[in-house]
Amino acid sequence: MRPFAFKRAAAPADAAKLVAANKDARFIAGGTNLVDLMKEGIDRPNELVDISRLSLSVVRSLAGGGVSIGALARNTDTANHPLVKKDFPMLSQAILSGASPQIRNMATNGGNLMQRTRCSYFYDLGTPCNKRQPGSGCGAKDGLSRYSAIFGWSDSCVAVHPSDMCVALAALDAVVNVQSPDGRERKIKFTDFHRLPLNSPEKDNALNHGDLITSIDIPKNNFAANSYYLKIRDRSSYAFALVSVAAAVELDKGVIKQARIALGGVAHKPWRASEAERFLVGKKAEPGVFQQAAELTLRGAKPLSENKYKIKLAERAIARALRRAANV
Repeated sequence: MRPFAFKRAAAPADAAKLVAANKDARFIAGGTNLVDLMKEGIDRPNELVDISRLSLSVVRSLAGGGVSIGALARNTDTANHPLVKKDFPMLSQAILSGASPQIRNMATNGGNLMQRTRCSYFYDLGTPCNKRQPGSGCGAKDGLSRYSAIFGWSDSCVAVHPSDMCVALAALDAVVNVQSPDGRERKIKFTDFHRLPLNSPEKDNALNHGDLITSIDIPKNNFAANSYYLKIRDRSSYAFALVSVAAAVELDKGVIKQARIALGGVAHKPWRASEAERFLVGKKAEPGVFQQAAELTLRGAKPLSENKYKIKLAERAIARALRRAANV
């Protein structure tokens, strides 16, 4: 690990300005991903700006319904907060399915959104990776691709986003609140927050250098009674998803009024199944309909040589998650 300067920010605006002033500076709070990247020599900041003591850890109700979760609230505290468990149980399920208890006790909500891919080529400095070293190539595309994307990938990158929490937030139409270095505060729809790789896979999200996540807002919905997060992985202990599904439906006498489906482990960002959501509206909540929605979602999948299994796995996972959400 390289030597680095360490500064402690006094306020969100102060933190944003400190990082923006140095292209090699990074925010640090829980550090559960950044420190690993620094140890491996993948990220080499010369300055860390500590934001862990800022007042950004509150979880509170929003006017008119919904909840706002502070960027510095720990994952464990968020998952177990009464407001989240009552009104957004799918988010609680997603958070508790991720990482280990020790990591969840340190990791922050904002850091969860910012975590980097776990693609093995990204972590192996001896292999090409456009995300780590732009222009070097993508070793996974024609290499070991079992864990790679089946949606939205490009010739530049086939890596997947690793978060569980973010899949639920995508399904819940969350909004990310950001403090910019110039003093502006802006909102980013969650579905626009993470990027597809295109020709610049090194850029994971819509933030500019120095932008600081302050909170995540989740609007009021009617999905609490009929939602479910399903994670499929190689082992039930600490492991990243092969495929995950956040599914929610609003029902009226067995008929679907609204539906939300987001997938993890299949793309460079949480993958929203918008076409399947529209298909479900107005239909009976029954297994056959859910299977049709699942098949519709996977029609656009483009597997690589070693991850064709994800098509059938995701199809079955979507149908199962919808059945669990609708209790049928």
